[in-house]
Amino acid sequence: MALIQTTHAANQRADSGKSTATDAEPLRRIEFHAMGTRCLIQFAADATVAARFEPAVIAWVQNYEARYTRFRDDSIVGQINLAAGNGEWLAIDEEMDRMLEMCGTVHFMTQGIVDVTAGPLAKLWDYHIEHPRIPTEDEVGSARELVGWSKVEREPGRVRLPRVGMSLDFGGWGKEFAVDMAVQMAGEHGIENVLVDFGHDIRVAGTPPGRPAWHIGLEDPGDTGKLWGSIGAVNTSVASSGNYQRGFVIDGQRYGHIIDPRTGRPTTNGLQQVTVVAPSCLQAGMLATAAFVLGPENGLEFIQSTPVAEGCMVSAGAKHQTRGFFHYVVS
Repeated sequence: MALIQTTHAANQRADSGKSTATDAEPLRRIEFHAMGTRCLIQFAADATVAARFEPAVIAWVQNYEARYTRFRDDSIVGQINLAAGNGEWLAIDEEMDRMLEMCGTVHFMTQGIVDVTAGPLAKLWDYHIEHPRIPTEDEVGSARELVGWSKVEREPGRVRLPRVGMSLDFGGWGKEFAVDMAVQMAGEHGIENVLVDFGHDIRVAGTPPGRPAWHIGLEDPGDTGKLWGSIGAVNTSVASSGNYQRGFVIDGQRYGHIIDPRTGRPTTNGLQQVTVVAPSCLQAGMLATAAFVLGPENGLEFIQSTPVAEGCMVSAGAKHQTRGFFHYVVS
């Protein structure tokens, strides 16, 4: 967890700062659990709009999770994974076709780093088990044989995974996509001022009542629970990638949860956290993950190669940021 969302008492009127929300549109809050994380939505709307929007957005998130989670055998992703290696094609609808197309786009845009087929490697380096261990070279090699977006076989309206052990997992970007969709839903309900925070992947539109911007705290990876600064966000997205909380240590060496599918091993380049600001949460998330794996120098160049994105990379005792990132930092 690399972001801490705050609004700095944004639900209270301030003497300075112009708000687009009216007194009849107080800041409301929805909080629920989905996709394995805490989901928070703050928005300014009257009671009538809120009564329509709240159940609609929660229902959409629940349906989205039910369709695309890998943890349910009856989800479309679960069905694809269960059929891996049996030689049979699985029929899919147009929406799933579009999601798979997005998988290919994300894979291409991140130079193969964000790969929905990387599950066998994450399983191999599982930090959840009681006694984690370092896999052998043969085990890493065998897992890598099951990984690679190009190995997924697709035709219009159907898909199959050709080898037993292959799997799809949208966890690398599915939550960020859901954030973007929730903000879009808010707009469709006439809500202009909203913050959506799903597991600290965040997108905002407009401003909170009485404030010039939404403030999003940046957690200090060297002192978790405390902030090293915050971002003032208006009509943008913020996502972070970090390995300082999830992982394991063996013989003094820390192995984080972020795996580089190109090597089959956890990333060990000294980075602790990467934060990216971009127009969409999906874009911010995939850039943050890719930059984290690429490391301080190449990662910074990677973010800067995207004209609409800015980022900051934190390692022990150092921060590296793109040329325009300072425009967002407010404290």
